[in-house]
Amino acid sequence: MTMANKEIYQAFQEASEKKAFDKRHRSTIGYNIGCYDKAFARGLDFFTRPDIARQRAALKKHGVLEHLEDHLKSFEQHFTARGGKVIWAQDAEEARMAILDILQKQYVESVVKSKSMTTEEVGVTTFLQKNGIDCVETDLGEFIVQVSDDKPYHIVTPAMHLSAGDVAKIFHEKFDLPEDATPDQVAAFVRPHLREKFRRAGASITGSNFLVSRTGSVALTENEGNALFCVSAPKIHIAIAGIEKVIPAIEDLDLFWPLLAVHGTGQDMSAYNTLVSGPKAAGEEDGPDQMYVILLDNGRSRLLSTIPQRRALSCIRCGACLNVCPVYKNIGGHSYGTVYSGPIGSVISPHLSGQLKEYIHLSYASSLCGKCTEVCPAGIDLHHQLLQNRRLAVRSAFPPRTERWGIKAYKMTMSKASRLDKAPPGVKNLFARIFFSRAWGPRRTLPKVVEGFRKKWVNNG
Repeated sequence: MTMANKEIYQAFQEASEKKAFDKRHRSTIGYNIGCYDKAFARGLDFFTRPDIARQRAALKKHGVLEHLEDHLKSFEQHFTARGGKVIWAQDAEEARMAILDILQKQYVESVVKSKSMTTEEVGVTTFLQKNGIDCVETDLGEFIVQVSDDKPYHIVTPAMHLSAGDVAKIFHEKFDLPEDATPDQVAAFVRPHLREKFRRAGASITGSNFLVSRTGSVALTENEGNALFCVSAPKIHIAIAGIEKVIPAIEDLDLFWPLLAVHGTGQDMSAYNTLVSGPKAAGEEDGPDQMYVILLDNGRSRLLSTIPQRRALSCIRCGACLNVCPVYKNIGGHSYGTVYSGPIGSVISPHLSGQLKEYIHLSYASSLCGKCTEVCPAGIDLHHQLLQNRRLAVRSAFPPRTERWGIKAYKMTMSKASRLDKAPPGVKNLFARIFFSRAWGPRRTLPKVVEGFRKKWVNNG
Protein backbone atom coordinates (compact mmCIF):
# COMPACT_ATOMS: atom_id res chain seq x y z
CA MET A 1 0.00 0.00 0.00
CA THR A 2 1.51 3.31 -1.09
CA MET A 3 1.70 6.33 1.17
CA ALA A 4 -0.91 8.13 -0.98
CA ASN A 5 -3.16 5.11 -0.73
CA LYS A 6 -2.76 5.01 3.05
CA GLU A 7 -3.64 8.69 3.38
CA ILE A 8 -6.72 8.41 1.12
CA TYR A 9 -7.88 5.24 2.86
CA GLN A 10 -7.30 6.71 6.31
CA ALA A 11 -9.27 9.83 5.39
CA PHE A 12 -12.12 7.63 4.18
CA GLN A 13 -12.07 5.59 7.39
CA GLU A 14 -12.06 8.66 9.63
CA ALA A 15 -14.83 10.45 7.69
CA SER A 16 -16.96 7.29 7.61
CA GLU A 17 -16.55 6.74 11.34
CA LYS A 18 -17.49 10.34 12.09
CA LYS A 19 -20.58 10.40 9.87
CA ALA A 20 -21.84 6.96 10.85
CA PHE A 21 -22.07 8.05 14.50
CA ASP A 22 -23.37 11.56 13.82
CA LYS A 23 -27.03 11.20 14.82
CA ARG A 24 -28.01 14.61 13.48
CA HIS A 25 -26.52 13.84 10.09
CA ARG A 26 -28.24 10.47 9.92
CA SER A 27 -31.54 12.05 10.91
CA THR A 28 -31.30 14.65 8.12
CA ILE A 29 -30.32 12.06 5.51
CA GLY A 30 -32.95 9.63 6.74
CA TYR A 31 -35.66 12.26 6.40
CA ASN A 32 -34.57 13.46 2.95
CA ILE A 33 -34.12 9.97 1.51
CA GLY A 34 -37.41 8.95 3.13
CA CYS A 35 -39.16 11.70 1.14
CA TYR A 36 -37.44 10.44 -2.01
CA ASP A 37 -38.53 6.85 -1.32
CA LYS A 38 -42.19 7.87 -1.17
CA ALA A 39 -41.94 9.94 -4.36
CA PHE A 40 -40.04 7.16 -6.15
CA ALA A 41 -42.67 4.57 -5.23
CA ARG A 42 -45.36 6.84 -6.71
CA GLY A 43 -43.25 7.66 -9.75
CA LEU A 44 -42.81 4.00 -10.68
CA ASP A 45 -46.53 3.87 -11.42
CA PHE A 46 -45.72 5.91 -14.53
CA PHE A 47 -44.39 2.69 -16.06
CA THR A 48 -46.67 -0.26 -16.69
CA ARG A 49 -43.60 -2.51 -16.69
CA PRO A 50 -40.58 -0.77 -15.12
CA ASP A 51 -38.50 -3.90 -15.62
CA ILE A 52 -39.08 -3.81 -19.37
CA ALA A 53 -38.22 -0.08 -19.48
CA ARG A 54 -34.93 -0.80 -17.72
CA GLN A 55 -34.13 -3.64 -20.09
CA ARG A 56 -34.79 -1.38 -23.08
CA ALA A 57 -32.53 1.32 -21.63
CA ALA A 58 -29.79 -1.21 -20.92
CA LEU A 59 -29.91 -2.53 -24.49
CA LYS A 60 -29.86 0.98 -25.95
CA LYS A 61 -26.84 2.01 -23.88
CA HIS A 62 -25.09 -1.28 -24.57
CA GLY A 63 -25.49 -0.69 -28.30
CA VAL A 64 -24.06 2.82 -27.95
CA LEU A 65 -21.01 1.63 -26.03
CA GLU A 66 -20.34 -1.05 -28.66
CA HIS A 67 -20.27 1.61 -31.39
CA LEU A 68 -19.32 4.68 -29.34
CA GLU A 69 -16.85 6.11 -31.85
CA ASP A 70 -19.45 6.09 -34.66
CA HIS A 71 -22.08 7.78 -32.46
CA LEU A 72 -19.67 10.50 -31.37
CA LYS A 73 -18.62 11.20 -34.95
CA SER A 74 -22.26 11.42 -35.96
CA PHE A 75 -22.97 13.85 -33.11
CA GLU A 76 -20.04 16.06 -34.10
CA GLN A 77 -21.03 16.06 -37.76
CA HIS A 78 -24.62 17.12 -37.10
CA PHE A 79 -23.76 19.63 -34.38
CA THR A 80 -21.09 21.42 -36.42
CA ALA A 81 -23.42 21.49 -39.44
CA ARG A 82 -25.68 23.81 -37.40
CA GLY A 83 -22.87 26.20 -36.52
CA GLY A 84 -21.69 24.67 -33.27
CA LYS A 85 -18.11 23.75 -32.39
CA VAL A 86 -16.95 20.49 -30.82
CA ILE A 87 -13.81 20.27 -28.68
CA TRP A 88 -12.35 16.89 -27.69
CA ALA A 89 -10.73 16.88 -24.25
CA GLN A 90 -8.51 13.96 -23.27
CA ASP A 91 -8.49 14.86 -19.58
CA ALA A 92 -9.69 17.41 -17.02
CA GLU A 93 -6.78 19.77 -17.69
CA GLU A 94 -7.55 19.94 -21.41
CA ALA A 95 -11.22 20.60 -20.67
CA ARG A 96 -10.44 23.41 -18.23
CA MET A 97 -7.95 25.05 -20.57
CA ALA A 98 -10.38 24.83 -23.49
CA ILE A 99 -13.04 26.64 -21.46
CA LEU A 100 -10.59 29.28 -20.26
CA ASP A 101 -9.33 29.86 -23.79
CA ILE A 102 -12.88 30.46 -25.10
CA LEU A 103 -13.70 32.87 -22.29
CA GLN A 104 -10.45 34.83 -22.43
CA LYS A 105 -10.65 35.28 -26.20
CA GLN A 106 -14.12 36.77 -25.76
CA TYR A 107 -13.06 38.89 -22.73
CA VAL A 108 -15.66 37.20 -20.52
CA GLU A 109 -15.46 38.24 -16.87
CA SER A 110 -18.60 36.59 -15.48
CA VAL A 111 -20.07 33.13 -16.09
CA VAL A 112 -23.31 31.51 -14.96
CA LYS A 113 -23.32 27.76 -14.59
CA SER A 114 -26.06 25.17 -14.20
CA LYS A 115 -25.73 21.99 -12.17
CA SER A 116 -23.40 19.45 -13.77
CA MET A 117 -21.50 16.53 -12.30
CA THR A 118 -19.10 16.59 -15.26
CA THR A 119 -18.03 20.15 -14.47
CA GLU A 120 -17.56 19.07 -10.84
CA GLU A 121 -15.39 16.24 -12.12
CA VAL A 122 -13.00 18.64 -13.87
CA GLY A 123 -13.24 21.41 -11.25
CA VAL A 124 -14.45 24.18 -13.55
CA THR A 125 -15.79 26.65 -10.97
CA THR A 126 -12.70 26.80 -8.77
CA PHE A 127 -10.40 26.90 -11.80
CA LEU A 128 -12.18 29.86 -13.40
CA GLN A 129 -12.29 31.81 -10.15
CA LYS A 130 -8.54 31.32 -9.71
CA ASN A 131 -8.12 32.79 -13.19
CA GLY A 132 -10.12 35.90 -12.39
CA ILE A 133 -13.47 34.86 -13.90
CA ASP A 134 -16.52 35.00 -11.66
CA CYS A 135 -18.41 31.70 -11.92
CA VAL A 136 -21.78 31.38 -10.17
CA GLU A 137 -23.83 28.23 -9.67
CA THR A 138 -27.47 28.89 -10.58
CA ASP A 139 -29.08 25.66 -9.36
CA LEU A 140 -30.37 26.40 -5.85
CA GLY A 141 -28.76 23.35 -4.26
CA GLU A 142 -25.44 24.00 -5.97
CA PHE A 143 -25.66 27.70 -5.07
CA ILE A 144 -26.14 26.78 -1.41
CA VAL A 145 -23.13 24.48 -1.57
CA GLN A 146 -21.03 27.14 -3.32
CA VAL A 147 -21.76 30.00 -0.91
CA SER A 148 -21.07 27.74 2.08
CA ASP A 149 -17.70 26.62 0.64
CA ASP A 150 -18.95 23.04 0.65
CA LYS A 151 -18.96 20.23 -1.91
CA PRO A 152 -21.93 18.46 -3.50
CA TYR A 153 -23.16 15.64 -1.31
CA HIS A 154 -25.24 13.75 -3.85
CA ILE A 155 -25.31 13.29 -7.63
CA VAL A 156 -28.83 14.76 -7.96
CA THR A 157 -29.38 16.60 -4.67
CA PRO A 158 -26.13 18.43 -3.82
CA ALA A 159 -27.41 19.88 -0.53
CA MET A 160 -29.16 16.73 0.72
CA HIS A 161 -27.09 16.79 3.91
CA LEU A 162 -28.49 20.16 4.96
CA SER A 163 -31.76 20.77 6.74
CA ALA A 164 -33.93 23.85 6.23
CA GLY A 165 -32.46 25.24 9.45
CA ASP A 166 -28.92 24.69 8.18
CA VAL A 167 -29.72 26.57 4.97
CA ALA A 168 -31.30 29.45 6.90
CA LYS A 169 -28.16 29.71 9.02
CA ILE A 170 -25.93 29.81 5.93
CA PHE A 171 -27.98 32.58 4.33
CA HIS A 172 -28.05 34.51 7.60
CA GLU A 173 -24.26 34.43 7.78
CA LYS A 174 -23.63 35.13 4.09
CA PHE A 175 -26.50 37.48 3.16
CA ASP A 176 -27.92 38.64 6.51
CA LEU A 177 -31.29 36.93 6.07
CA PRO A 178 -33.23 36.15 9.27
CA GLU A 179 -31.81 33.24 11.25
CA ASP A 180 -35.18 31.50 11.02
CA ALA A 181 -35.71 32.22 7.30
CA THR A 182 -38.13 29.82 5.65
CA PRO A 183 -37.38 27.99 2.37
CA ASP A 184 -39.78 30.41 0.64
CA GLN A 185 -37.86 33.40 1.99
CA VAL A 186 -34.55 31.90 0.88
CA ALA A 187 -35.92 31.22 -2.61
CA ALA A 188 -37.38 34.73 -2.79
CA PHE A 189 -33.94 36.16 -2.04
CA VAL A 190 -32.04 33.90 -4.44
CA ARG A 191 -34.29 34.55 -7.44
CA PRO A 192 -33.47 38.27 -8.01
CA HIS A 193 -29.89 37.69 -6.85
CA LEU A 194 -29.30 35.14 -9.60
CA ARG A 195 -31.30 37.14 -12.16
CA GLU A 196 -28.72 39.88 -11.85
CA LYS A 197 -25.95 37.32 -12.37
CA PHE A 198 -27.68 36.10 -15.54
CA ARG A 199 -28.03 39.67 -16.77
CA ARG A 200 -24.33 40.40 -16.35
CA ALA A 201 -22.95 37.04 -17.54
CA GLY A 202 -20.96 36.97 -20.73
CA ALA A 203 -21.14 33.18 -21.02
CA SER A 204 -22.81 30.14 -19.55
CA ILE A 205 -21.68 26.59 -18.82
CA THR A 206 -23.94 23.54 -18.56
CA GLY A 207 -23.53 19.82 -18.59
CA SER A 208 -25.58 17.50 -20.76
CA ASN A 209 -27.89 14.72 -19.65
CA PHE A 210 -27.82 13.16 -23.10
CA LEU A 211 -26.16 13.80 -26.46
CA VAL A 212 -28.37 12.85 -29.40
CA SER A 213 -26.22 11.31 -32.11
CA ARG A 214 -28.48 11.60 -35.16
CA THR A 215 -29.36 15.27 -34.70
CA GLY A 216 -26.31 16.64 -32.88
CA SER A 217 -28.47 17.82 -29.98
CA VAL A 218 -27.68 18.48 -26.32
CA ALA A 219 -30.53 17.30 -24.06
CA LEU A 220 -30.95 19.04 -20.70
CA THR A 221 -33.41 18.10 -17.98
CA GLU A 222 -34.05 20.12 -14.79
CA ASN A 223 -36.70 21.45 -12.42
CA GLU A 224 -35.77 25.10 -11.88
CA GLY A 225 -35.33 26.50 -15.39
CA ASN A 226 -31.85 27.78 -14.65
CA ALA A 227 -30.21 25.60 -17.31
CA LEU A 228 -32.68 26.87 -19.91
CA PHE A 229 -31.88 30.42 -18.80
CA CYS A 230 -28.16 29.63 -19.15
CA VAL A 231 -28.76 28.56 -22.73
CA SER A 232 -31.01 31.44 -23.74
CA ALA A 233 -29.54 34.52 -22.04
CA PRO A 234 -25.72 34.78 -22.44
CA LYS A 235 -24.08 35.17 -25.83
CA ILE A 236 -21.76 32.18 -25.38
CA HIS A 237 -22.83 28.74 -24.23
CA ILE A 238 -20.43 25.92 -23.37
CA ALA A 239 -21.76 22.42 -22.70
CA ILE A 240 -19.42 19.79 -21.29
CA ALA A 241 -20.31 16.11 -21.45
CA GLY A 242 -18.67 12.77 -20.94
CA ILE A 243 -18.29 10.78 -24.15
CA GLU A 244 -20.60 8.08 -22.77
CA LYS A 245 -23.64 10.40 -22.67
CA VAL A 246 -24.65 9.59 -26.26
CA ILE A 247 -28.00 8.09 -27.23
CA PRO A 248 -28.92 7.30 -30.85
CA ALA A 249 -32.05 9.36 -31.57
CA ILE A 250 -34.49 11.94 -30.21
CA GLU A 251 -37.15 9.22 -30.07
CA ASP A 252 -35.07 7.50 -27.36
CA LEU A 253 -35.76 10.41 -25.01
CA ASP A 254 -39.31 9.12 -24.52
CA LEU A 255 -37.62 6.33 -22.59
CA PHE A 256 -34.60 8.02 -20.98
CA TRP A 257 -36.18 11.30 -19.82
CA PRO A 258 -38.96 9.58 -17.78
CA LEU A 259 -36.50 7.00 -16.43
CA LEU A 260 -34.18 9.77 -15.27
CA ALA A 261 -37.03 11.77 -13.71
CA VAL A 262 -38.64 8.84 -11.90
CA HIS A 263 -35.40 7.39 -10.57
CA GLY A 264 -33.84 10.77 -9.84
CA THR A 265 -36.65 12.60 -8.04
CA GLY A 266 -39.76 10.42 -8.28
CA GLN A 267 -41.42 12.68 -10.87
CA ASP A 268 -43.14 11.40 -14.00
CA MET A 269 -41.22 14.06 -15.90
CA SER A 270 -38.90 16.88 -14.91
CA ALA A 271 -40.32 20.40 -15.19
CA TYR A 272 -37.97 21.59 -17.95
CA ASN A 273 -36.68 19.39 -20.77
CA THR A 274 -34.68 21.17 -23.44
CA LEU A 275 -32.97 20.24 -26.69
CA VAL A 276 -30.24 22.53 -28.01
CA SER A 277 -28.71 21.79 -31.41
CA GLY A 278 -26.33 24.71 -31.83
CA PRO A 279 -26.22 28.52 -31.66
CA LYS A 280 -29.33 30.48 -32.55
CA ALA A 281 -30.16 30.53 -36.24
CA ALA A 282 -31.24 33.47 -38.36
CA GLY A 283 -34.62 34.78 -37.24
CA GLU A 284 -34.39 33.27 -33.73
CA GLU A 285 -34.54 35.77 -30.85
CA ASP A 286 -33.20 33.66 -28.00
CA GLY A 287 -30.13 31.52 -27.70
CA PRO A 288 -26.35 31.96 -27.80
CA ASP A 289 -24.43 33.47 -30.67
CA GLN A 290 -21.70 30.87 -30.10
CA MET A 291 -22.10 27.34 -28.77
CA TYR A 292 -19.40 24.82 -27.91
CA VAL A 293 -19.63 21.20 -26.79
CA ILE A 294 -16.63 19.76 -24.97
CA LEU A 295 -16.54 15.96 -25.24
CA LEU A 296 -14.64 14.70 -22.20
CA ASP A 297 -12.77 11.43 -22.00
CA ASN A 298 -10.94 11.71 -18.65
CA GLY A 299 -10.54 7.97 -18.13
CA ARG A 300 -13.71 6.85 -19.90
CA SER A 301 -11.81 5.17 -22.73
CA ARG A 302 -9.79 3.33 -20.10
CA LEU A 303 -12.98 2.15 -18.42
CA LEU A 304 -14.48 1.26 -21.82
CA SER A 305 -11.58 -1.14 -22.37
CA THR A 306 -12.13 -2.80 -18.98
CA ILE A 307 -14.54 -5.72 -19.20
CA PRO A 308 -17.03 -6.13 -17.58
CA GLN A 309 -16.76 -2.83 -15.66
CA ARG A 310 -17.42 -0.93 -18.91
CA ARG A 311 -21.13 -1.54 -18.27
CA ALA A 312 -20.97 1.20 -15.67
CA LEU A 313 -20.64 3.74 -18.50
CA SER A 314 -24.36 3.18 -19.13
CA CYS A 315 -25.10 5.24 -16.00
CA ILE A 316 -27.52 8.15 -16.58
CA ARG A 317 -26.61 9.84 -13.25
CA CYS A 318 -30.02 9.49 -11.60
CA GLY A 319 -28.55 8.85 -8.13
CA ALA A 320 -31.06 6.07 -7.34
CA CYS A 321 -28.32 3.65 -6.29
CA LEU A 322 -27.12 6.12 -3.66
CA ASN A 323 -30.59 6.45 -2.17
CA VAL A 324 -31.00 2.71 -1.59
CA CYS A 325 -27.43 1.94 -0.50
CA PRO A 326 -27.20 1.19 3.26
CA VAL A 327 -23.54 2.23 3.28
CA TYR A 328 -24.18 5.60 1.62
CA LYS A 329 -27.07 6.28 4.00
CA ASN A 330 -24.73 5.73 6.95
CA ILE A 331 -21.49 7.42 5.88
CA GLY A 332 -22.85 10.08 3.48
CA GLY A 333 -21.57 11.40 0.18
CA HIS A 334 -18.58 13.41 1.39
CA SER A 335 -16.86 10.44 3.03
CA TYR A 336 -16.05 8.84 -0.31
CA GLY A 337 -13.60 11.63 -1.15
CA THR A 338 -14.54 11.51 -4.84
CA VAL A 339 -16.91 13.43 -7.13
CA TYR A 340 -19.06 10.35 -7.75
CA SER A 341 -20.11 8.64 -4.54
CA GLY A 342 -22.28 5.68 -3.63
CA PRO A 343 -22.25 2.36 -5.54
CA ILE A 344 -21.76 3.91 -8.99
CA GLY A 345 -18.94 6.09 -7.68
CA SER A 346 -17.27 3.11 -6.05
CA VAL A 347 -17.31 1.28 -9.39
CA ILE A 348 -16.18 4.07 -11.73
CA SER A 349 -14.01 6.40 -9.61
CA PRO A 350 -10.95 4.11 -9.46
CA HIS A 351 -11.02 3.75 -13.26
CA LEU A 352 -11.82 7.37 -14.18
CA SER A 353 -9.15 8.72 -11.87
CA GLY A 354 -6.51 6.35 -13.24
CA GLN A 355 -5.60 5.64 -9.62
CA LEU A 356 -7.07 2.19 -9.21
CA LYS A 357 -4.83 1.34 -6.27
CA GLU A 358 -5.61 4.56 -4.42
CA TYR A 359 -9.40 4.21 -4.63
CA ILE A 360 -9.96 0.45 -4.75
CA HIS A 361 -11.04 0.51 -1.10
CA LEU A 362 -14.34 2.09 -2.22
CA SER A 363 -15.31 -1.20 -3.86
CA TYR A 364 -15.11 -2.83 -0.44
CA ALA A 365 -17.38 -0.18 1.10
CA SER A 366 -20.48 -2.15 0.22
CA SER A 367 -22.78 -4.70 1.83
CA LEU A 368 -23.32 -6.34 -1.60
CA CYS A 369 -27.05 -6.44 -0.82
CA GLY A 370 -27.84 -5.87 -4.49
CA LYS A 371 -30.33 -3.02 -4.00
CA CYS A 372 -28.25 -0.79 -6.28
CA THR A 373 -28.55 -3.32 -9.10
CA GLU A 374 -32.25 -3.78 -8.45
CA VAL A 375 -33.03 -0.06 -8.77
CA CYS A 376 -30.65 0.96 -11.60
CA PRO A 377 -32.69 2.30 -14.57
CA ALA A 378 -29.88 1.44 -17.00
CA GLY A 379 -29.69 -2.18 -15.89
CA ILE A 380 -26.13 -1.98 -14.52
CA ASP A 381 -25.28 -4.96 -12.30
CA LEU A 382 -23.55 -2.69 -9.82
CA HIS A 383 -22.95 -5.15 -6.99
CA HIS A 384 -21.37 -7.53 -9.52
CA GLN A 385 -19.16 -4.71 -10.79
CA LEU A 386 -18.02 -4.04 -7.23
CA LEU A 387 -16.98 -7.70 -6.99
CA GLN A 388 -15.15 -7.38 -10.29
CA ASN A 389 -13.21 -4.42 -8.92
CA ARG A 390 -12.32 -6.48 -5.85
CA ARG A 391 -11.20 -9.34 -8.10
CA LEU A 392 -9.02 -6.92 -10.04
CA ALA A 393 -7.55 -5.66 -6.77
CA VAL A 394 -6.59 -9.17 -5.68
CA ARG A 395 -5.11 -10.01 -9.09
CA SER A 396 -3.07 -6.81 -8.96
CA ALA A 397 -1.85 -7.63 -5.45
CA PHE A 398 -3.29 -4.43 -3.99
CA PRO A 399 -4.32 -5.83 -0.57
CA PRO A 400 -1.64 -5.57 2.15
CA ARG A 401 0.92 -8.34 2.26
CA THR A 402 -0.26 -9.55 5.66
CA GLU A 403 -3.80 -9.96 4.31
CA ARG A 404 -2.57 -11.94 1.30
CA TRP A 405 -0.49 -14.20 3.52
CA GLY A 406 -3.40 -14.70 5.88
CA ILE A 407 -5.75 -15.67 3.04
CA LYS A 408 -3.18 -18.18 1.72
CA ALA A 409 -2.82 -19.68 5.18
CA TYR A 410 -6.59 -19.84 5.55
CA LYS A 411 -6.96 -21.51 2.14
CA MET A 412 -4.28 -24.08 2.89
CA THR A 413 -5.77 -24.88 6.29
CA MET A 414 -9.37 -25.15 5.11
CA SER A 415 -8.54 -27.33 2.09
CA LYS A 416 -8.05 -30.44 4.26
CA ALA A 417 -9.94 -31.48 7.35
CA SER A 418 -6.82 -33.03 8.84
CA ARG A 419 -5.06 -29.67 8.76
CA LEU A 420 -8.06 -27.90 10.20
CA ASP A 421 -8.33 -30.34 13.10
CA LYS A 422 -4.68 -29.98 14.13
CA ALA A 423 -5.25 -26.58 15.74
CA PRO A 424 -7.55 -26.45 18.81
CA PRO A 425 -10.52 -23.99 18.80
CA GLY A 426 -8.66 -21.55 21.04
CA VAL A 427 -5.84 -21.15 18.54
CA LYS A 428 -8.29 -20.69 15.68
CA ASN A 429 -10.18 -17.98 17.57
CA LEU A 430 -6.91 -16.23 18.44
CA PHE A 431 -5.90 -16.27 14.78
CA ALA A 432 -9.30 -14.86 13.77
CA ARG A 433 -9.06 -12.05 16.30
CA ILE A 434 -5.52 -11.12 15.28
CA PHE A 435 -5.99 -11.37 11.53
CA PHE A 436 -9.62 -10.86 10.59
CA SER A 437 -10.44 -8.06 13.02
CA ARG A 438 -7.38 -6.14 11.83
CA ALA A 439 -8.12 -6.70 8.14
CA TRP A 440 -11.90 -6.25 8.24
CA GLY A 441 -12.40 -3.76 11.03
CA PRO A 442 -12.91 -3.83 14.79
CA ARG A 443 -16.71 -3.50 14.60
CA ARG A 444 -17.30 -6.79 12.83
CA THR A 445 -18.58 -9.50 15.19
CA LEU A 446 -16.63 -12.66 14.44
CA PRO A 447 -18.15 -16.11 14.99
CA LYS A 448 -16.45 -18.32 17.56
CA VAL A 449 -14.92 -21.57 16.40
CA VAL A 450 -15.89 -24.67 18.41
CA GLU A 451 -14.77 -28.27 18.13
CA GLY A 452 -16.02 -29.71 14.84
CA PHE A 453 -18.60 -32.48 14.44
CA ARG A 454 -16.12 -34.79 12.70
CA LYS A 455 -13.63 -34.63 15.56
CA LYS A 456 -16.36 -35.13 18.14
CA TRP A 457 -17.63 -38.15 16.21
CA VAL A 458 -14.14 -39.66 16.02
CA ASN A 459 -13.43 -38.99 19.69
CA ASN A 460 -16.74 -40.47 20.79
CA GLY A 461 -16.42 -43.42 18.46
